[in-house]
Amino acid sequence: MHTPVLTDRVLELLAPALSRPGAVVVDATVGLGGHAAALLAAFPEVRVVGLDRDLDALAHSGERLRALAPERVRLVHAIYDEIGTVLAGLGSPQVQGILFDLGVSSLQLDTDARGFAYSRDAPLDMRMDATGGRTAAEVLNTYDAAELARILRDYGEERFARRIAESVVRARAVEPFTTSARLVDLVRDAIPAPARRTGGNPAKRTFQALRIEVNSELDVLARAMPAAFDALAVGGRLVVLSYHSLEDRLVKRELRGYAETLVPPDMPVVPAGAEPRLRWLTRGAEPASEVEKADNPRAASVRLRAAERTAPNPDRAQPTTGGAS
Repeated sequence: MHTPVLTDRVLELLAPALSRPGAVVVDATVGLGGHAAALLAAFPEVRVVGLDRDLDALAHSGERLRALAPERVRLVHAIYDEIGTVLAGLGSPQVQGILFDLGVSSLQLDTDARGFAYSRDAPLDMRMDATGGRTAAEVLNTYDAAELARILRDYGEERFARRIAESVVRARAVEPFTTSARLVDLVRDAIPAPARRTGGNPAKRTFQALRIEVNSELDVLARAMPAAFDALAVGGRLVVLSYHSLEDRLVKRELRGYAETLVPPDMPVVPAGAEPRLRWLTRGAEPASEVEKADNPRAASVRLRAAERTAPNPDRAQPTTGGAS
């Protein structure tokens, strides 16, 4: 059974908001339903709206969660930047809690045919939503060397991005890429031997970069953070679990402005309606404990940030209770 990351801390942070009557919480990346199941158990009156772009994940989590509390669960096939549209369609434009557990899911990693894992030979797919969009193989076989290098550098923080990209272009001229093992071998050969001796599998940065490009993960996340903030009722809480520095920095950047006053810093008095609309609940990004890392290896790179909405937008009032059906 999949073990969700930082479950106790997530429940602790969301508890003050979810203890309210009629509370609704959105699991924006429901995956296999581990966090959602814990939320249903910890808060017997709470209703959970689960989003995921992966239909396989929704099938698994739907079976699990509806067995626990069918009347308190709504699952929707959607990307998390669509959170506002989804909630409006459910008649609950503001909710009390939102959770993001970012990155690739256990189901995706453990299903060879999805092509996310570099440790096993598999088709180079990497789409979180297998119903459409380009695959990792299409990216490798069609992008020019400059664009491939940009992706590897910006999304994988790969020092040898240019060398790898040029190797890909040469190799695909002989035979297009279709499976992961060939790419892993190419990356290993393109990186100098001294650089391969530390840091784990040398292909992990390339696979991360391709996955982010295929799924437009950072663009989607940049849209999702303000959408999630707008969906929070006053007093509502947002928890985000990130697994690499690009995600964590983006979350901090997109939310930072809401924690600032809407007037120049030298004003002696902050007028009503210009106060900060967000209060950070964590000091920086929290890692998992050493105990949890030992028990759950997928917690090794997690960074948690959490915030509470403290005021409505200055141009409109905001309800404080949910109502998803």
